[in-house]
Amino acid sequence: MAKAQNIIPVERIASQIYLIRGEKVMLDSDLAKLYQVETKNLNKAVQRNPRRFPGDCMFQLSPEEFEALRFQIGTAKGRGGRRTPPYAFTEQGVAMLSSVLHSDRAADVNLAIIRAFVKLREILATHKDLARKVEQHDHQIAILFDRVQKILAPPNPPKHPIGYVPPKD
Repeated sequence: MAKAQNIIPVERIASQIYLIRGEKVMLDSDLAKLYQVETKNLNKAVQRNPRRFPGDCMFQLSPEEFEALRFQIGTAKGRGGRRTPPYAFTEQGVAMLSSVLHSDRAADVNLAIIRAFVKLREILATHKDLARKVEQHDHQIAILFDRVQKILAPPNPPKHPIGYVPPKD
């Protein structure tokens, strides 16, 4: 049991989770590295089991998304490397991978990845609550700041000065 928790640090997995089309996903090449299989073998296993991977579990990036991602990650375009857009797996798709990759490593890695998704979801929920509280406090602070500025502002000068006013040259 401890092996599954310590096989891969959660931070490493979390750094490989991307937000694409509004979904938190992992790319096939990153998953293949974690599972210690070749990307083409992972994709072949997925293609042999299409019923397990409907559109809400996995999708292929468009060429435009692939270019944007390549630019974001900083990979080179040219010879070597990928020529086709990668497949992106949602949390449910990652869970389904354990059913098509039959190894102890796949089961252990799968648990670690699912835990990373759960931890990421918890962190995002905490940040949303914090952001909501900050917004409420921002409004109250703005009102307070306004009142303090009014108190500290110099009084309005009298419209007509009292006493002798020398002429301007």
